[in-house]
Amino acid sequence: MATDGIIEIPGLILIIVCLLRCAQYVVQSHSKQSRYFWLASVLVFFAVLRRELNYLPELLISGDFSLLGHSYDWWEDGVLTLVYLVIVGLLVYSWRYLKAVLKDVDVALYVFVVILAIIQYMGENAIVFPYAVGGTIEELAETAIYGIALFYVWKFKLADFDTQTAENLDLKTAR
Repeated sequence: MATDGIIEIPGLILIIVCLLRCAQYVVQSHSKQSRYFWLASVLVFFAVLRRELNYLPELLISGDFSLLGHSYDWWEDGVLTLVYLVIVGLLVYSWRYLKAVLKDVDVALYVFVVILAIIQYMGENAIVFPYAVGGTIEELAETAIYGIALFYVWKFKLADFDTQTAENLDLKTAR
């Protein structure tokens, strides 16, 4: 954050709101598959938030931190790997729900997000863009992607989607 300054704050806010909205869907879901899908979404936004707050450990944890003979970086990598494996497991379990959600999204939105991701990568690595503005372009592209995610998650109608997919996918309810 010290290098990018205040430009990261809107992206962090968007990620937190997305995380909270997905957590709300976890609570409101009626089927196990939809609950696991939204729990995976919460964990994805948690992992993205952790990635965006990469400067935080440097502020809070000393460089010579060691627990059971391993550094903070080792523990962080282990925990994040476990989180990623849980995400994959939850998405595999809820693959029918995932497929239905992905089919429900307009293809143009996927194309736009891919273009923004390419612009983000180009800005981060100073490809085409000068190094002086590359960081700003990277952060603006990331914030736009997070804004699109929030827009989609916010306009998503869980009750309507669950009713529609329950009939088509034969989701088992968890009551």
